[in-house]
Amino acid sequence: MTDLPPLELGPMPVGRPMTTVDEQLVRAPLERIFRLAAEVERWPALLPHYRYVRFLERRSDGGGIVEMSASRPFGVVRWPTWWKSRMRVHPLGGPVPPSVRFAHIEGVTTGMEVEWSFQAVAGGTHVRIVHVWEGPGWSKAGESAATLVIGPVFVHGIASRTLAGLAAHAERGLVTAGGT
Repeated sequence: MTDLPPLELGPMPVGRPMTTVDEQLVRAPLERIFRLAAEVERWPALLPHYRYVRFLERRSDGGGIVEMSASRPFGVVRWPTWWKSRMRVHPLGGPVPPSVRFAHIEGVTTGMEVEWSFQAVAGGTHVRIVHVWEGPGWSKAGESAATLVIGPVFVHGIASRTLAGLAAHAERGLVTAGGT
């Protein structure tokens, strides 16, 4: 950890042309799935579609500036993706509900906002990942690319695999470095 304060990303924006939602009931305690989601640096060891995750700057909440790369499979072909984000972790027991927020600052998805939210429910934890974005700066063609291809094919394709993979680890009771 570091003494640098958490990054302030503000609330999730609404009304963006591209919105994707991936959600799942994870049959595990909120603490366990939250820790797996917040410990992004471990994702490549847990998720075969993640190529790497590197912190370029760490903050006191476990967030910071993070560089990530994942592959989107298309049959036998794996299309590599890359982005850099500002990351904020709202911890368990804090003044706001637990969440992990990202704001993409480099890569094709610059300007995309992401929020992982967690809610304890009967039988486990409801996890919801929301991505919102104006699209790349290619005029109206960028908005169409975001809503017709990038969001449903790439963002959903990677986010749904990430959530399913972390859920499977949480449900098996994986013990993480954070102790859950």
